[in-house]
Amino acid sequence: MKDKLTVRDLYSLLREEKGSPAPREVRVDGWVRTNRDNGRIGFIELHDGTLFKGVQIVYDGESGYSRLRTGAAIEVVGELVFTPDNAQPFEIKAREIILIGDVDDDYPLQKKRASFEFLREQAYLRPRANTFQALFRVRSVLAMNIHRYFQDRGFVYVHTPEITSNDAEGAGQVFSIVTDAKDPYRDFFGRKASLTVSGQLHVEAFALAFKDVYTFGPTFRAEKSNTPRHASEFWMIEPEIAFAHLDDDMDLIEDFLKYLIKETLASCPDEMAFFDKFIQPGLLEKLNRVLTSPFARMTYTEGIEILKEAVKSGHKFENGKIEWGMDLQSEHERYLTETHVGGPLFLTDYPKEIKAFYMKENDDGKTVAACDLLVPGEGEIVGGSERETRAELLREKMEKLGNFEGLEWYYNLRRFGGCPHAGFGLGFDRFLMYITGIQNIRDTEPYPRTANQLKY
Repeated sequence: MKDKLTVRDLYSLLREEKGSPAPREVRVDGWVRTNRDNGRIGFIELHDGTLFKGVQIVYDGESGYSRLRTGAAIEVVGELVFTPDNAQPFEIKAREIILIGDVDDDYPLQKKRASFEFLREQAYLRPRANTFQALFRVRSVLAMNIHRYFQDRGFVYVHTPEITSNDAEGAGQVFSIVTDAKDPYRDFFGRKASLTVSGQLHVEAFALAFKDVYTFGPTFRAEKSNTPRHASEFWMIEPEIAFAHLDDDMDLIEDFLKYLIKETLASCPDEMAFFDKFIQPGLLEKLNRVLTSPFARMTYTEGIEILKEAVKSGHKFENGKIEWGMDLQSEHERYLTETHVGGPLFLTDYPKEIKAFYMKENDDGKTVAACDLLVPGEGEIVGGSERETRAELLREKMEKLGNFEGLEWYYNLRRFGGCPHAGFGLGFDRFLMYITGIQNIRDTEPYPRTANQLKY
């Protein structure tokens, strides 16, 4: 008897032997996805997690294997047979099926389709469901492709701290870390500490030493937002490039996203076909359109004028009061991309009052060198900017916000060999929503963390 093979191994044999593997005895482990029999012959769909595809097990109807239940762990010994006329390219005719781990009668995942809401309550089991088999494999591949992109281009990967004393953009919605709630300011660290909302400020220091760097890790926000796009714990990709300006930043964003889409489509064809068929029809067309479209560029001011003209022409927005200085809503962003441009769009040079303190102020004194990437069907998915390098102007902004104390080191980066630099942030979980068509961020995370939800 040969060593155990995986489903991945079986499909590799199919490729190696040019679609006609010779019959042979094999042994495989896995879990019963479905089991049906007609009295004379039975069929088990076996999955082992090594591929999105499974393998069909054929057994004698009088063997008693029809009692094997959905979810059971089994070992199969039998003959691998090529089946060119069937839906599957091969099957295993079972000689013996050994029950490794049975399931109780109250096993929650049965053959019938379960809602995403129900499966969130079964987060420890939902990786076994088709959608999540596809989703979490794409999540794994996407994460590796992020690292591959940056590593192949000489970027240095920096592990920025998860515990910090700053809230980056000044949002103030942070999770405090305390061991003595009576006095959080004189607690373990001797000052107020929180979980990070962004690694950007810390990674900027490394950009001024290594030139091109990135951080990719978990971040946390204490917003009690019960929306499909908000989670309390999520992952962020934050590159930083030195001796670079806003145009360089946008070039990097476009190249990076097209790379991720292209590589994911190539690495996960079965999973992506599943999403296109069952989750968001037209997904593959949408992604391929992004690959072939140049990303347009437009200033915020131009965008406001286009939206005003749309209102004059009779277009109805929920928020139809369009004025310079407003923070655009998703409906406005989608109008610009879907109706006006018909593709991805960089919106640039936002009013400084609605953007973060670290963004470079433009010569007009009203706007900053920032960009948001807007995409059809979603709105904004990436935010980036050129960073403010003028030390005293940065200090003035920080003192006005009241965050200079404790961030003197960030100010000093401008005094000690500072140079033009830029970067962006991409929410990993939100991008996973975009690339798979999944509509709720809670379904992209293995164990989602949101307000009033901490079951696992």
